[in-house]
Amino acid sequence: MTRWTGLLMVMALSAGSVSCDDAKPVKVTRALAKRTGPATMEIIPFEGQLPYCLLFTMSEKGVIRQLTLTRENRSIRCDANQPVANTRFRVPVQEGKVRVYVFFTDEPVQANWVARQLYELRDRERITAMDLRLPGHIFVETLEFTPETAAVADAGSTAPDAGARTRTVESGPR
Repeated sequence: MTRWTGLLMVMALSAGSVSCDDAKPVKVTRALAKRTGPATMEIIPFEGQLPYCLLFTMSEKGVIRQLTLTRENRSIRCDANQPVANTRFRVPVQEGKVRVYVFFTDEPVQANWVARQLYELRDRERITAMDLRLPGHIFVETLEFTPETAAVADAGSTAPDAGARTRTVESGPR
């Protein structure tokens, strides 16, 4: 009887490990960078995201820009399937490809907290919510956007550029 119990236990454990190995983690896409012109984009959050967000870009040359600015310098309300701040954001062509960081939060957070931490983490290939020290729940979505000159862009994507307000994060000693 002991032999059969041991055999059944080994079979159950091996069957359980096979099903766990087959399960692949699912990558959740939280937002989309939609090209609206040669060097402009809209960031559109998908359904089911936390209600507030902050947008930053980091260029290949190391320039960090905050795209979402308010008087209080806090995260803004981001509605699903609507462009963030109903704005097209312009990316300077001379800075090259940028990584767009979208920080979704369950409560408004100070943008300078995020900017400071983003500057500290600038050398990392990938930044996750676990890397940040922020209150409440947070999700991070990293998107990429490559601005083009008007001559390189499609003839069909000649949407006018909207002058989006941006702020460059200072990169010197404080």
